[in-house]
Amino acid sequence: MSEENITRIHLDDKEYILIGTAHVSKSSAEQVKEVIEAEAPDAVCVELDQQRYKSVTEGSKWRDMDIFQVIKEKKATLLLMNLAISSFQKRMAKQFGIEAGQEMIQGIESAKETDAALVLADRDIQITFSRIWGNLGFKGKAMLLMQVIGSIFSKETISEEELEKLKSKDMLDSMLEEFTEHFPRLKKPLIDERDQYLSQKIKDAPGEKIVAVLGAAHVPGITKEIHKEQSLKQLNERPPKSKVPKIIAWSIPILIISIIAYTFFNNPSAGWQQTVSWILWNGSLSAVGTAIALGHPLTILTAFLAAPISSLNPLIAAGWFAGIVQAFIRKPHVGDFEELSEDVHSVKGFWHNKVTRILLIVVFANIGSSIGTFIGGADVIRVFLENL
Repeated sequence: MSEENITRIHLDDKEYILIGTAHVSKSSAEQVKEVIEAEAPDAVCVELDQQRYKSVTEGSKWRDMDIFQVIKEKKATLLLMNLAISSFQKRMAKQFGIEAGQEMIQGIESAKETDAALVLADRDIQITFSRIWGNLGFKGKAMLLMQVIGSIFSKETISEEELEKLKSKDMLDSMLEEFTEHFPRLKKPLIDERDQYLSQKIKDAPGEKIVAVLGAAHVPGITKEIHKEQSLKQLNERPPKSKVPKIIAWSIPILIISIIAYTFFNNPSAGWQQTVSWILWNGSLSAVGTAIALGHPLTILTAFLAAPISSLNPLIAAGWFAGIVQAFIRKPHVGDFEELSEDVHSVKGFWHNKVTRILLIVVFANIGSSIGTFIGGADVIRVFLENL
């Protein structure tokens, strides 16, 4: 049996066998099967949480998703990010004619075949996303969103040789490496914390011989962290929400309204100029974002009308109104949810599928409105200074 991509650790009378895999590699899945059959471990740990386990074993039950609930709970951006990231992985998998995450599926099947205990060793993906989002400021969030949306347009293909190189111990997974390169603060919640979480779950697995099926990026970290005690409770905490963004979010509209009101009092004509400028910049750019996402004409009009008002109230957003109107006019059918996993393979699919189009409308309308707020706000201040 080849020992390539395998790390063996002996600790407290237990043996841990870590298999570093590439998530879209055919030979990774074959190696997982070979190692588990040869070692007959007491437990098999897989780099999945409950949500992703259900997804790989039952398929993503998109038909159960309530698109209105997603918009109301402000989860449209995170869901779109999730779909964009999975589309990158699925494109790679499609290129090599295999299922993404085949090595995890193989780990689950081999655990059953050898009567080994199955341990879902990864942290809940929602907590990881929450801690990632909490680590980024407004600029970081905007840049990350652009990066993820850019990955939808990526036509990147790699050779199987390059794919296999991703499994070598001294290289991080290319996608994680790309994200952490642009956003260094992402490394802690995305890789370091999960290394700690995974290492503790692997250490707590029952039996004396444990096989762990992991993405190669995590093997070096787990090899180091497994020798320490980790607090799963601490790693599962959602970050406390900073008051600064809320203060800024309310300060901007209060400032804009105060400036316009003061200008109206001193020079009504300049006040009207500011009001028109605010409405046109906010409404037009939000409408342009909605149009780019191929929203219905009524949806585009909704974005135009909602943006100037929603920009003055941090509790609401133009994209939510536009998304809900689009969902009413072009309500997704069961077929759209069923085709979601296939449609996210391509740019055309993202825009064609009614579900992802609604998500794109929510995000693009909000981005347009945010840009409009800065430009419109700057113009309001300019007119105010000219009329002092």
